[in-house]
Amino acid sequence: MEFAVVDGIVEGRGGAIAVRDYLPARVTAASAFLWVHGGGFTSGGLDQKESDAPARALASVGRRVRTVDYRLAPRVSLWGELRLDPHPNRFPAAHHDVFDVLTDLRSDFDGPVSLGGASAGANIAAGVAMALRDAGAPAPRSLVLTYGTFHAELPERPDVEAELRGPLVKWAFNPKMTRRMNLNYVGDESLMRPGYAFPGGADLRDLPPTLIVNSRNDRLRRSGDAFADELRAAGVEVRREVIASTHAFLNTPKTAGYAEGIGYITEWLDRHDAHDPTKEIHS
Repeated sequence: MEFAVVDGIVEGRGGAIAVRDYLPARVTAASAFLWVHGGGFTSGGLDQKESDAPARALASVGRRVRTVDYRLAPRVSLWGELRLDPHPNRFPAAHHDVFDVLTDLRSDFDGPVSLGGASAGANIAAGVAMALRDAGAPAPRSLVLTYGTFHAELPERPDVEAELRGPLVKWAFNPKMTRRMNLNYVGDESLMRPGYAFPGGADLRDLPPTLIVNSRNDRLRRSGDAFADELRAAGVEVRREVIASTHAFLNTPKTAGYAEGIGYITEWLDRHDAHDPTKEIHS
């Protein structure tokens, strides 16, 4: 299906936010979808493959999609002293941007809106869903969270560690590195706890039905698997899938991992468009 790609601006509480709308010639999906890219909270944007490729795939089957150029935390070196000087783009900047863009999309689209993200974007999406719940605002129809990082400190998951293969994978996202990334995002030790910045371990009751898609060969699956367990314990409908790939498979279109991930996302969104959300769902 043909679709148009239109860049725009949403006025958020922190200023102008660049967005990109993917507009099918004929919208056939009942809900729109806000998709949030990853990048360790410090990189990525509208032209990033992880942002653009999934949006195009979903728009091509009749779904309106919006992506968001949220404010990025300052770049951080893997080595040396971590500077935590005050910076306007640290948390809650990205959180506010995604919340405000979702609110704008809901007012612009005559129908429900789902929300999703990848890696750091999955974290932000989950935190925004919590904030919407706490504000008494309408919840997203569903959540899509791919290879996300949700906890300030990586949960212990020996089963995940045992499956990691390759020297780079065994080094990447080690606990020290992940903690450094997360602390740089918030800029304050007092925020390294469950909450909107790190939804893992927080009160997850009454969140929308959630699809979690993790990479098997990815240490961040420790966080994704634990978050899926926490959501289930809170009574949230959860579907968890694990793809035989490494981190960021949505950043590599034309690969088997990308195709499988897009398949799960499309099926999930279609399923939750088809059901009556006032009726109980049994997964």
